[in-house]
Amino acid sequence: MQAIRSRDTKPEQEIRRLVHARGLRYRVAARPLPELRRTADMVFRPAKVAVFIDGCYWHGCPEHYVPPKTNPGYWSEKVAGNVNRDRDTDQQLIEAGWLVLRFWEHEPARLCADKIAAAVVQRRLRGGH
Repeated sequence: MQAIRSRDTKPEQEIRRLVHARGLRYRVAARPLPELRRTADMVFRPAKVAVFIDGCYWHGCPEHYVPPKTNPGYWSEKVAGNVNRDRDTDQQLIEAGWLVLRFWEHEPARLCADKIAAAVVQRRLRGGH
């Protein structure tokens, strides 16, 4: 379990590099809402955009999630809890005026970076929300 990264994964790093190359600046592994004990992978505070790059296994990707063979009850429950927490996080951020962008780790980094950049620029032009 200690070897499993919760931040700075390869997909995150690649997407961050591409977004940074487009001239956008952001916070890494930051809380969009200080009172909410959950962190987004990338936070664009003035534009109110929170980006999450979800791992296929840990967040129950419909395309790639494979239930574990060892201790399936525990791990399936853990993943279901993660999915429920993700939905709750999305809801709380949306209610606070944030735009939530979620990507799977298997999605092309360039496509993710394009969507992030477009959303941040659009929100900045509109004044945050």
